[in-house]
Amino acid sequence: MSEAVYAVKRVNPRFQLNADALTTLPDGTSHSSQVFELSMRGCFIDAAEFIPVGTRLNIRISVGGNVCELPAKVIYTQPGFGIGVYGMGVVFENMAEDNRQAVESWVRKLSTEKHSD
Repeated sequence: MSEAVYAVKRVNPRFQLNADALTTLPDGTSHSSQVFELSMRGCFIDAAEFIPVGTRLNIRISVGGNVCELPAKVIYTQPGFGIGVYGMGVVFENMAEDNRQAVESWVRKLSTEKHSD
């Protein structure tokens, strides 16, 4: 099979990030999580609790003393491979302008750091 079949097409580039986050489900339950990749449209998180695809949640991301709370939806999951951690791709939804600016600032900084290596 051609490798092109497995090519990932992204509208926005993703950048590596290691940030603490708190995911809050519609029922009010919160879980600590970790953000490992960030883009203008979403992020990849690891959490100790499995959250199904399609679940809407709020994700509170803390980066260098700055905090941003974003509505999001889980669009894909990765198995925990028996270690009790689940990976999830989330897409941001209906970002308020101040939160969009915060994410844009983080992405701009991450892209500059990537190019300075």
